[in-house]
Amino acid sequence: MWKEKLGNYLIDVSKYFLTGVFITSLIKDLEDVRWLIYLLSASIAAFLLILGLILTNKQEVK
Repeated sequence: MWKEKLGNYLIDVSKYFLTGVFITSLIKDLEDVRWLIYLLSASIAAFLLILGLILTNKQEVK
């Protein structure tokens, strides 16, 4: 049960992480580091999403 809740939490954090980075980049001009911030945020969000999906995977043990 706790794995499923942690997985849902990680999925939400990954969405908020991407949203925060993109909104920040729209408001503030990031100049030369824009591609680095996008790359890092996409990598972290993808990692959190995959980890969350693994934890919420409901497979019945036979």
